[in-house]
Amino acid sequence: MSVCENYKEVEKHIDAACKRAGRKPEEVTLIAVSKTKPVSMIEQLLSLNVIEFGENKVQELTAKAELLPSNLHWHMIGHLQRNKVKYVVDKACLIHSVDSLRLAEEISKESQKKQVTSQILIEVNIAEEESKFGISPSELLPLIEKISILPNISIQGLMTIAPYVENPEDNRWIFQKLKNLSIDIKGKNFDNVTMDVLSMGMTGDYEVAIEEGATHVRVGTGIFGERNYTI
Repeated sequence: MSVCENYKEVEKHIDAACKRAGRKPEEVTLIAVSKTKPVSMIEQLLSLNVIEFGENKVQELTAKAELLPSNLHWHMIGHLQRNKVKYVVDKACLIHSVDSLRLAEEISKESQKKQVTSQILIEVNIAEEESKFGISPSELLPLIEKISILPNISIQGLMTIAPYVENPEDNRWIFQKLKNLSIDIKGKNFDNVTMDVLSMGMTGDYEVAIEEGATHVRVGTGIFGERNYTI
């Protein structure tokens, strides 16, 4: 199947998951994760008016943003190093992977320099896997309190990367927990903090994530096929 056919197929699954959950498909943003994929594949999706794309690496995001139409929304979904922040704050519509105060401070500093307000998500390592980035659920509230007072930064919600599982049902508890955390934080009414975004669910488990409240799902392999890491 072509990239466009794959994308439409994912949309059908999103619609079905929304129906099961009593949600509207418009509530879910599908991010086409184009990491390691050439610009030519992204261009195919432009014929479907797709504008939401996700990248894992700053260098790849900025290079593609320069070559493609300026109306595209680029999501920084990979781990972000502090020394790369300056390249991405005015290019990414949303930084999904903020997991420390020092990183948030750097984003705030560079955003002030470039006179932009950066929209960010806090990455939570719900499963507390040692191999993954993200903070533990117990660290979330204190971190949000500290980040919320930084200038030129706005916390839009939470993000998690669930473990790879054969059966997507095995990750349902993770998505439920992230949703519950977002409800708790919303109730605190922090300034500069809305909990409108829940970025969770990837190719293998996005339907379950949607059933549990995901607003943004990050689908790479399901749209572009297997990744080529030799590039």
